[in-house]
Amino acid sequence: MVVRRLLWMGWLLGVTLGLEGCASWLPQASTDPVYFTTFEQARRAIESIQPGRTRVQDLKDLHLDTVQQPNTVVMSYADILRRVMGGSVLAKHDLAPGIVHCIEAHDACRGLEYSITSIHKDRVGSFWLDFINFKRETVTSGWRFNALVLSVDGVVVYRSWGGQPEVNQVDRQRNPLGPLQE
Repeated sequence: MVVRRLLWMGWLLGVTLGLEGCASWLPQASTDPVYFTTFEQARRAIESIQPGRTRVQDLKDLHLDTVQQPNTVVMSYADILRRVMGGSVLAKHDLAPGIVHCIEAHDACRGLEYSITSIHKDRVGSFWLDFINFKRETVTSGWRFNALVLSVDGVVVYRSWGGQPEVNQVDRQRNPLGPLQE
């Protein structure tokens, strides 16, 4: 009687676990920014920078310093030349005035390149089909923001931004032979 009851409870537990929450056993991954929670917040922060007025030290108040935005690249004069001119046939008169001012300042020119990302990857579908590699489906969502800020002698002379306001992608992988196809 006790054995029968234990078997029944084991079977019930197995069915419950098999049907409930299998998707929660699938891997998840996320990359979240330190400060900005939306693309719009990052855009507004960059757009509030006033070239010719905003000082580099003021970027801290906008959460745009290298401490609060750890993936920020600090660019030297040579880095800026490569980024702006980079093998193109553009002449100085084709560039924005702030970029020209920065290039003419040589070593007094500094740049900050921001790459702010909020990406979430969730595997969805059947745990068992995923586990034995027959079918895997990954949903990627979030946003990507990038910006360039150039300064001369501690004063911002140029700023621009871009990116993907919305990332929504579904990757499907089907392997008819399952684990034999790896």
